[in-house]
Amino acid sequence: MNRNRHVRAAALRPAFLRRFVLASVLSAALAGCSGPPPELSSDAASELQSQVLAVTEAAAANDSAGALMQLDELVKRLDGAAGRGEVSFQRHQSISAAISTVRADLAAQIAAAEAAAQAAAEQAAAQAAAEQAAAEQAAAQAAAAQQAAAEQAAADAAAKNDKAKDKDKDKGKDKDD
Repeated sequence: MNRNRHVRAAALRPAFLRRFVLASVLSAALAGCSGPPPELSSDAASELQSQVLAVTEAAAANDSAGALMQLDELVKRLDGAAGRGEVSFQRHQSISAAISTVRADLAAQIAAAEAAAQAAAEQAAAQAAAEQAAAEQAAAQAAAAQQAAAEQAAADAAAKNDKAKDKDKDKGKDKDD
């Protein structure tokens, strides 16, 4: 039981690290509005950071599909801010690259979850097939045992009948003598 707890904890570490990296990459891309002219206006930074938080929260809740939807919304907001001149081209490129990295990580998580679900379904199907085969084999063995018992009963009845006939023949011989 203790070992299972450690195994589960170890399995959760990479997911936690990915979420931490996700938040760090996006926050770093959005952080730092210093020096003229600003690469990212404070209004755009606040708007984008709130959307990064939504992405991070969805990822932390193991909702990769939801995180991808939030990431799509982040892209829309980023493009909107860039269209209004609130994000410099260089900063837009940097944030877009970070979003692409996060998107790839989320897509990999979804693919891994789908592969695990497929493997579990295949294992369940194989188990069900094995149980079905075992049930069919048991039924065949029971039928064979029943057939053998019926044949044995018939043979016993025939032997008893033959014995009775032989006995009757012996009685008939004694009377003739």
